[in-house]
Amino acid sequence: MNMRVKLLATAAATSLLVTGGYAAPAKKHHAAHRAPSANAELLEEVKALRAQVDELRAKVDTTSSMQAETVAQVNNTQAQVQSVQTQVQAVTAAPPPVTKEQVNTQIAAAVDKEHHNDKFYFKGITITPGGFLEAAGIYRSRFQGDDIASSFNVPFPSQSHASHSGEGRFSARQSRISLLAQGKPNANVLLSAYGELDFQGGAQTSNSNQSNSYVPRIRNMYATIDWNQPGYGIHVLAGQNWSLLTLQSKGMSPRSEVTPPQIDAQYIPGFAWARQPGVRVTADFLDHKLWLGLAAENPQTTFGGTGVPVGITSAISGNGTTGNNQANPTGSFQQFYNGVGSSLSLNDVPDFIGKVAYEDMLAGHTIHIEGFGIYRTFSTHLDGTQTNKDVHSWGYGASINANIVPKLLDVQFSAFGGHGIGRYGSAGLPDVTSDNAGNLHPLKEYMLLAGATLHATKALDIYAFAGREQEYRHINADGTGLGLPTANNSGCFIETASNATTSTCAGNTRRIQQLTGGFWDKFYQGSFGRAQIGIQYSYTQRQLFEGIGGMPQTHNNMGFVSFRYYPF
Repeated sequence: MNMRVKLLATAAATSLLVTGGYAAPAKKHHAAHRAPSANAELLEEVKALRAQVDELRAKVDTTSSMQAETVAQVNNTQAQVQSVQTQVQAVTAAPPPVTKEQVNTQIAAAVDKEHHNDKFYFKGITITPGGFLEAAGIYRSRFQGDDIASSFNVPFPSQSHASHSGEGRFSARQSRISLLAQGKPNANVLLSAYGELDFQGGAQTSNSNQSNSYVPRIRNMYATIDWNQPGYGIHVLAGQNWSLLTLQSKGMSPRSEVTPPQIDAQYIPGFAWARQPGVRVTADFLDHKLWLGLAAENPQTTFGGTGVPVGITSAISGNGTTGNNQANPTGSFQQFYNGVGSSLSLNDVPDFIGKVAYEDMLAGHTIHIEGFGIYRTFSTHLDGTQTNKDVHSWGYGASINANIVPKLLDVQFSAFGGHGIGRYGSAGLPDVTSDNAGNLHPLKEYMLLAGATLHATKALDIYAFAGREQEYRHINADGTGLGLPTANNSGCFIETASNATTSTCAGNTRRIQQLTGGFWDKFYQGSFGRAQIGIQYSYTQRQLFEGIGGMPQTHNNMGFVSFRYYPF
């Protein structure tokens, strides 16, 4: 169309030029008689051409207008299509109408969530209850008179008329209750208080040797303050808690202690631990991977061997019992502790424990490594004088807790050695012996523990552990000490007559070791807590130092079954 308009315009312009070209000569040659006729024809032709040009322009304008209108219609149609597509997508994404079954399901889920909320709140404090109820059954092939916590001091026939008798009983005394209260004054400070009790205390046998089991029996009762920063933290704990030398799984954080998973409340020989009052300060660095800690903990001394001689005070008893080595032999005053078993040794310096721990992920495996050391002081008093005698000792150890196969197999190993460390082991071997002058001598000892736990399923855990505690013979210059070779062991396996005045099984304990295994089956885990059942078998062996009649050893087969319900 545009080309046609251009041709017509060109033709019209040419005609005008021709008209001008012919008109000039006509005027020049005085041909006036022909001009009017020729000009009129040309003018008509030009008018016709102009009319055609105007018509073509009008058509072009109409076509352009139609094209613009068409484009606008296309754009409008596309916008309508996009709007429809958006509406279709919205309709497609919208959930279907809620049915009655869905409403019931949502209500049940809300109820289940409420049941799983194991915390409640009071004045900005978060309170978390805990604990479990236990019904346990106990069997021992040799009678020891123990409840759920074994002594591991297996008697020889000459030491107990009941050693040939078995022992079976039920107990609920390991049932436990706990409460954790926490508050955050600001984003970087956490205040906590934790209390945990069970029912294994006995007023007549309460002591400070290892678990500080007074009545009511406090397992843990302490407060903490944590200053946490993005890459490091500082933590303070005061109160009764697991000793700092106990193996942990997360830095040195309280309530992360790794205890063997057995049922026996005295754990396993070779396991190093205590629960006692103290104060500790710990700090973590390197994005909470490296931990350093120092603790001052409650002191107590256990004695063994030939014992403390007459005229030396080594302990104070609260019942006023007349006897050697007691601070109040005439019963002239009463302490707030009762019973011979509650005697407190003469200690005025706490046990100092230092520890370093490191944890990280190694090729997808969680690993936690610890090293620790302990420094102890033991004291006696020379009666009738103002003389006190002190002796110092030390010990060191290392532990590891590792996830060998993620979510399937965990292992742990610990070793602890030194002098005067006996009361920190589950077997409770003595810390010191004495000479005739009342000088205390810390006894050399080592403890080993190794074990593995297989998480066979989400509900079933199977474990196996082995542990040992062993002391070394110590003979003083005056012939006293521990493990005397002159001790008569010739009649250890002969039951002594009731009226016998001498023992034919006088040797001291050299070693206690145990193999144990069992499982826990968490057969219910849901909105109402957790219920589990466990079975444990252990073989414990006790060996005496070699004396007259050899190095006798005896054993005990023990079996435990436990049903526990954790409501929280």
